[in-house]
Amino acid sequence: MRTRTAEWFETKIKYEKTMEDGQQKKVTEAYVVDALSFTEAERRITEEMSSYISGEFDVADLKKASYKEIFFSDADSADRWYKTKLQFITIDEKTEKEKRSNVYYLVQAATLPEAVSNINEVMSGTMIDYVIASIAETQLMDVFEYQMKKKEERDDRPEYEEAVTEE
Repeated sequence: MRTRTAEWFETKIKYEKTMEDGQQKKVTEAYVVDALSFTEAERRITEEMSSYISGEFDVADLKKASYKEIFFSDADSADRWYKTKLQFITIDEKTEKEKRSNVYYLVQAATLPEAVSNINEVMSGTMIDYVIASIAETQLMDVFEYQMKKKEERDDRPEYEEAVTEE
């Protein structure tokens, strides 16, 4: 399991999909992408989907996701995404009463029990008392996280140099 904190955006993409029987069907699929702004999120999901969809498509919806973090799985079978609400339990020092605060996570897993196991695995490395308040499978197709290029793949030349050398 690996976790990633970022600014996450939920997007919905509308397009005509070729079904297994060869028929065209209009579908809307949900994806998550990390970005710094709505504009960047739309640009990133458009770039990502361009390599998967041959025809035209529309970004039908774009909103900030409520996830604090996403827990990715390295298992090949982990093809589902679960929205999880954890309640962190603390004690108010003045009143000595239990206080619960809700935090949402997105967890990748193959099954619901595996999602619970993945949460417990990640949380075992913390000292926080928590309860899994809810967990539900989402309709998300995929999550696209920002990939930093390796130093040798990066082109660190300023843009104006590229323009001059390309002429």
